[in-house]
Amino acid sequence: MRKGSTLTARLLDFIRANRKETGRFVKFSIVGTIGAAVDFGILYLLHAVLGLHIVLANTCSFTSAVLSNFTWNRYWTYPDSRSKPVRTQLVQFFAVNVIGWGINTGILLLLRFPCVSLVAGLSRHLPDILETGLIYKLGYNLAKAIATVVVLFWNFFVNRYWTYSDVD
Repeated sequence: MRKGSTLTARLLDFIRANRKETGRFVKFSIVGTIGAAVDFGILYLLHAVLGLHIVLANTCSFTSAVLSNFTWNRYWTYPDSRSKPVRTQLVQFFAVNVIGWGINTGILLLLRFPCVSLVAGLSRHLPDILETGLIYKLGYNLAKAIATVVVLFWNFFVNRYWTYSDVD
């Protein structure tokens, strides 16, 4: 059997054995997608349109996304999580996400210029449709996308087993 099909089979077995948790992960990912749209949209508005420094813009956008995500996760992903007061869960959720913000911002700053260079290199193979400003925007958004995927897994697992530890 090929290595890829063994991995796929293991993943499918895990999903079947953990249907409830898989459903939560799917919902958490959908909520995260909404949060990512909030995050990217506000980051673009604050940094690209209004000229706010990227770290401050990222902090504002990330905080807005966290508030959106907490609300959706509390009422949709984990509706059975009610033994903890909402304030306690919000503080826990925010603490997890502050660490996530640090991871996110670190990855963004670490990968921003390499991603800009990658986009610039790829744009050489295209007609001159990508101006320098657009290359920079695509580059930092690529870095932000990578950071967002990494933080998705951090947020899900830590929130699941700490913030929402009261669900079966």
